[in-house]
Amino acid sequence: MEAEKGKQEERSRFKRICVFCGSQPGKKTSYQQAAVELGNELVKSGIDLVYGGGSIGLMGLLSHAVHDGGRHVLGVTTSSLLPSELTDQAVGEVLTVADRHERKAEMARRADAFIALPGGYGTLEELLEVITWAQLGIHKKPVGLLNVEGFYDSLLLFIDMAVAEGFISEAARHIIISAPSAKELVGKLEDYTPQYEINLVWDADDQPLKLTL
Repeated sequence: MEAEKGKQEERSRFKRICVFCGSQPGKKTSYQQAAVELGNELVKSGIDLVYGGGSIGLMGLLSHAVHDGGRHVLGVTTSSLLPSELTDQAVGEVLTVADRHERKAEMARRADAFIALPGGYGTLEELLEVITWAQLGIHKKPVGLLNVEGFYDSLLLFIDMAVAEGFISEAARHIIISAPSAKELVGKLEDYTPQYEINLVWDADDQPLKLTL
């Protein structure tokens, strides 16, 4: 059994993947099924989960699937969000930070790749920030969209329009990887090769310091 588990873990180059997703379940059962399927795919590939720490909605379904499958779950949240995103006991390990800025930075630092399930404003905020960080060269980690039943088609259409209108480069368009199923998406993330060589530096005093995520 241990040998089989070891073989599964060797299949992936990722130790942890950060998943952004809604604290609501969504109206379609396909969204909920996708959250569970992604959790199962992470377990199958020997990958641990980093996420926003909620125990309800797609967050809850995803985290329970990973935790029940025997993988480590790290939820990063803020004290102000705890009451709204938890219904009972938290899933796995929970790290509470000061604010959303620290939350996003901590999730990014802990992860080797990013995936967005369907979600709302918060999911989009987190997704677009890590895409921007990749464009700026702050990190070289792959970013994937689990495009369940075309949920992100409109966003991808907007991005393609921004490319056509000269606001996003062709190279930057390839930062975003999308697929309709968890298995296909994780496979694409495994094959991803970074396109950017920029390395930004900063710290609180504007002294040279590479930001490592």
